[in-house]
Amino acid sequence: MSQQLISRNADLLRLQEDGFEVGIVGAHLVICNVPYVTPARTIARGTLVSTLTLSGDMTVRPDTHVATFAGEAPCDAQGSPLQRIIIGSTATRLEEGLVVNHMFSSKPAVGYYADYHEKMSTYAAILASQAAAIDPAATPRTRRVVANDDQGSPFVYIDTATSRAGIGEVAAKLAGERIAIVGLGGTGSYVLDSVAKTPAERIDLFDGDEFLQHNAFRSPGAASLDELRGRPTKVAHLASIYSRMHRNIVPHPVRLGPDNLELLGDATFVFLCLDAGDAKAAIIAELERLDLPFVDVGMGLHLVDGSLVGQLRVTTSTPGMRAQIRAKGRIPLKGGGLDDIYSRNIQVADLNMVNAGLAVMRWKRLRGFYVDLEHEHFSLFTLDGNHMLNEDRPGEAA
Repeated sequence: MSQQLISRNADLLRLQEDGFEVGIVGAHLVICNVPYVTPARTIARGTLVSTLTLSGDMTVRPDTHVATFAGEAPCDAQGSPLQRIIIGSTATRLEEGLVVNHMFSSKPAVGYYADYHEKMSTYAAILASQAAAIDPAATPRTRRVVANDDQGSPFVYIDTATSRAGIGEVAAKLAGERIAIVGLGGTGSYVLDSVAKTPAERIDLFDGDEFLQHNAFRSPGAASLDELRGRPTKVAHLASIYSRMHRNIVPHPVRLGPDNLELLGDATFVFLCLDAGDAKAAIIAELERLDLPFVDVGMGLHLVDGSLVGQLRVTTSTPGMRAQIRAKGRIPLKGGGLDDIYSRNIQVADLNMVNAGLAVMRWKRLRGFYVDLEHEHFSLFTLDGNHMLNEDRPGEAA
């Protein structure tokens, strides 16, 4: 992936053709083996790093003039730190295997760098010029190409949003997950929209229904008229969209039931976004047998005096909380109750989105992406007062 990206972009390719050791680590552009002077007036080689701003697979103007550096504090030829560019010195882990020690700032007169060739060659020249004063042979133009293709990444293109936010190490907590989403109606499709933007290893989609016109009004994005006329299955339609971003989305155009529950065997986490009924009860029994954690969502809406009122439910089932969740009847398995109107397809897209968001955030808290202070396993959001009820914590009485 990194070499393909470099080849498609003139500024990155020019850096490579100039002889710099160019590579891409996650969503960062790196130049390795840049010579610099250490505080002991010896010449060492470090790594120059910049965030990489892309539009698709094409670079755009760098979003910041700041760069970072892995190595000792770079100095001038006399061994004095280059205070004119060093603005901070703290060890920071940007990606797995990429730790920087210093932050640089050298803003051009116009206020920005036109492209990555200008930015990286400028910083490399500042460092290398001091080294060359001691050893004229010291140069960052080693003519050696460093490939850093990540064949294990689930993304079709690099996740630059995570690198810009500086949360690569946090996002890595979701890597390796094999997610199953059961039910790709309104809420399930929004769950996919969020999960596809994480480094989950694989996402399996289960739904036997077609993607019909009413589904287009409660799912993310906008289906074309031709797509609707083609009557694709929900999983095929959504997989075709999100596979543009995430490589490992697997559609299963089936209804899960007692005869095919083995399809869930490879999952590490499951989102249940389907109506109450015998099929749901069988799926839950299998998930409990497999000792898999899962989240079940539900929605109850009522029309009162010309306006909608109701609640959104998120129930989390983990191995240590099965009995408590079951004893309180937190997951409806028969028609009626909280999910009854929802089952008759009275849905609103923004509520599907909120319900999915709450479910995905619960998964992320379980995995340590977000801080989890309450460890609640049952949440109820009430629309009319914008209230959130959190209950069922480990250690509470059933």
